[in-house]
Amino acid sequence: AKRMREQAEEAEENMVDVRKEDKTIRPFVIPAQTDLSGVIFSLSSVSLMDIHKNDGTIKTKKVHVELRKGEHLLLQGPNGIGKTTLLESLASGHAKGESIKEGIKIGYYRQDFSTLNFEHTPFQALQSVMKDKTDEHKLRQVAASFLITGDTVYTQIGRLSEGQKGLVAFAQLVLMEPGLLILDEPTNHINFRHLPVIAKALKEFEGPMVVVSHMHEFVEQLGDMQILDLGR
Repeated sequence: AKRMREQAEEAEENMVDVRKEDKTIRPFVIPAQTDLSGVIFSLSSVSLMDIHKNDGTIKTKKVHVELRKGEHLLLQGPNGIGKTTLLESLASGHAKGESIKEGIKIGYYRQDFSTLNFEHTPFQALQSVMKDKTDEHKLRQVAASFLITGDTVYTQIGRLSEGQKGLVAFAQLVLMEPGLLILDEPTNHINFRHLPVIAKALKEFEGPMVVVSHMHEFVEQLGDMQILDLGR
């Protein structure tokens, strides 16, 4: 009888987890940094892997990209050319050939979530990017909209699922109010139910945005974008 009760309790817990996974995040807005004007982000060259030599050779490619308020750029290119490495260097603000207007805050979403400290809790991660770190009501409100509620708020990020880590990263972007978004495969590990909500928020982001995504259906929902094909 004890074993049957334990099995019933475990089944009930699993049903609760399933119901949580079936929920969809609330519609959200990523507020852009105020007073954005002029050319905010520009790129005159990029460093890429020479996939034809396949020996680790780096080549420099001349490009011409200028992004102003509300302008979004899609980076395309074959696997192995170095898109993730390029985005990482762009997010540092010190990539060769890159120019970012002074004072611009960069919101960087990495597909491996390494921008998050896995030892921290979501509460600490969200608080770290807020202007007013005492506004706990706002923090919890944003967290709840991304289904980060209850004990999850105080659970180490390293113990969360990959999908939950992604939602923490998006919640950070909302509270950060960035002047430039750089997104590396923002659909990875994200529940398919959340993708239309995320796509709408990115489409409506009023700052400049640079994104890499292999999911064509998702990209189509982002609206008009400039395209830079790194393979050409």
